[in-house]
Amino acid sequence: MPSEPVSIAVTQIISKSTVFPATKSTLPDLKLSTSDLPMLSCQYIQKGNLFLRPPTGISDLLFLLREGLSNILAQFPPLAGRLVTDADGYVYITCNDAGAQFLHANATHISVNDVLSPIHVPSFVKSFFAFDGMVSYDGHFNPILAVQVTELHDGVFIGFSVNHAVVDGTSLWNFINMFAEVCRGVKLITKQPCFTRESVLISPAVLKVPAGGPKVTFDEHAPLAERIFSFSRESILKLKDTTNNKKRLNCFGNGEIDAVEMMGKQSNDPIKLSDEKVTALIGNWIRNAVVTRTPPAPEISSFQSLSALLWRAVTRARKFPNSKTTTFRMAVNCRHRLEPKLETLYFGNAIQSIPTYATAGDVLSHDLRWCAEQLNKNVLSHDDKMVRRFVHNWEQDPRCFPLGNFDGAMLTMGSSPRFPMFDNDFGWGKPVAVRSGRANKFDGKISAFPGREGGGSVDLEVVLSPETMAELEMDPEFMQYVSGHR
Repeated sequence: MPSEPVSIAVTQIISKSTVFPATKSTLPDLKLSTSDLPMLSCQYIQKGNLFLRPPTGISDLLFLLREGLSNILAQFPPLAGRLVTDADGYVYITCNDAGAQFLHANATHISVNDVLSPIHVPSFVKSFFAFDGMVSYDGHFNPILAVQVTELHDGVFIGFSVNHAVVDGTSLWNFINMFAEVCRGVKLITKQPCFTRESVLISPAVLKVPAGGPKVTFDEHAPLAERIFSFSRESILKLKDTTNNKKRLNCFGNGEIDAVEMMGKQSNDPIKLSDEKVTALIGNWIRNAVVTRTPPAPEISSFQSLSALLWRAVTRARKFPNSKTTTFRMAVNCRHRLEPKLETLYFGNAIQSIPTYATAGDVLSHDLRWCAEQLNKNVLSHDDKMVRRFVHNWEQDPRCFPLGNFDGAMLTMGSSPRFPMFDNDFGWGKPVAVRSGRANKFDGKISAFPGREGGGSVDLEVVLSPETMAELEMDPEFMQYVSGHR
């Protein structure tokens, strides 16, 4: 396994320019919502894609991307704007066509394999992104978007740094998808963003900003280890079955089949089970479902199963006393939870962070399903009423979001394996990886990405203290589901 070949300082910025929208914006100022405003103390989102080298030269590539960026900014005017605060303290995005930053960087001594092969994410990846350490409040004085194109030896990395008070993951990845469409020559983008500001998220409450602007709420200089753990489709299905206590039989010699499903199909299946096996299955079903009259347990999703697996493993690794309260935070999309629903492509933040609490003793003494059920109950209960309660509570105490791991026992899950992170073909093929920058990372920050192979595979970007990461990498329950681990 190659060691990290370069330091973060070696990536060289060749040029920096401002790209303006191809046409003037007609959008009015957009008021920040109760989901946007708390993000003013968060750093810019830094996400990007790694590509193999395109067939064209770098000059042609840069021209293509600059032109594409200019055209797509005309469809996403907030990303070419700035933040403004009015005399009453309300914060807006003014779509003033001030432009986005575009950077060309050189790191041709770094190969695609240098990015992908190390077990831990190399520190030089952080140099693929602009606006390092910038908090979203600084969008008053700086561009809301920066795109950095970094040449590698045999590839290219396109890194996006975007103000977190302006976009969430849903909005960001739709923008990147549409940027790629425009670069491929699409004249009318297929997924137009919705810029409406008519919902309960738009509030009369005013966020009081301290002099000098808000600061990040976590230690930016704490030592951290970062690794991408990959989970194949097969591994995810196995984990989900384990969480849902499903028993799989291999009676036919042609693959595993769910026992309950097999019972339901038995009368129509040309291949019959033996009378003894049918009797045993029916007996179990009667005892569990009829005699005890136990209602069917809710289905635990693959992602909740994976989150529960991580919760247990990290709690074990941190070696807490049984009485220590642990917290697992998940960001939930509120677009479809509100009544009336927000548009799917509502542009802005429409997320809320929901915590689930349990003592270390409960997390580790119960099985995987119990942990997943705690997460499942919280997610299912986060309906229109709960979204509005979160809004109301924030209005009583407007504040920035306290991002971090304050008691050493927190996990914070962000991003989503449902985001279309690999649907970005700028004209020479889809990306080979997703990576993120330094922004908003602390002990316990997890980001979920779709796996490159698709089909329900998942990558978890896990950031932990070096000591906790070392323990996690030796955890047999967790590592048995990790694909291709070394």
